[in-house]
Amino acid sequence: MSDVIQEILEHNRQFVAEKRYEVLRTDRYPNKGVVVVSCMDTRLVELLPLAMDLRQGDAKLLKTAGAVVSHPFGSVMRSILVAVYDLHAQDICVVGHHDCGMMGFSCAHIVKKARERGISDDTFRTLKNSGIDLESWLVGFDNVGTAVKQSVGVIRNHPLLPTDVRVHGMLISPDTGKLELLDV
Repeated sequence: MSDVIQEILEHNRQFVAEKRYEVLRTDRYPNKGVVVVSCMDTRLVELLPLAMDLRQGDAKLLKTAGAVVSHPFGSVMRSILVAVYDLHAQDICVVGHHDCGMMGFSCAHIVKKARERGISDDTFRTLKNSGIDLESWLVGFDNVGTAVKQSVGVIRNHPLLPTDVRVHGMLISPDTGKLELLDV
């Protein structure tokens, strides 16, 4: 077990023993009826909820690389639909951010690093022969605003999304938390 995991588990034992969770108790329904799809960038972990005035229990937060909803029948869209139908969410916000690591990201970058970490050429051939197109799946984007708009489109155009659910696109500054509503 790594030192980091040991530290996390030790902290957790103290957290539970001291009942620090009690101030965070809420139910499973988002108080503000909102789902936020945002990037997994570490700069947003605390900044984004504070910038959006979201507290424990206010929203369902989904994190993906680049805040991208890449497939209409993938796990992110499934989570959105569960939030809409079972948890009464009415607004969905896709929040990308400036200076995102997915800008200019390429499949070749990950393939190179995977090879360096021991993934064999045989594995890449097997994936290709199985119909997996890494070039179209493992890709970033050139413009974060355009990427947010594409994700908004995937959500809005989903055949199972009710027409009364509102879908918004936003950009956030990872430095200041300033939000910008995109015209989508």
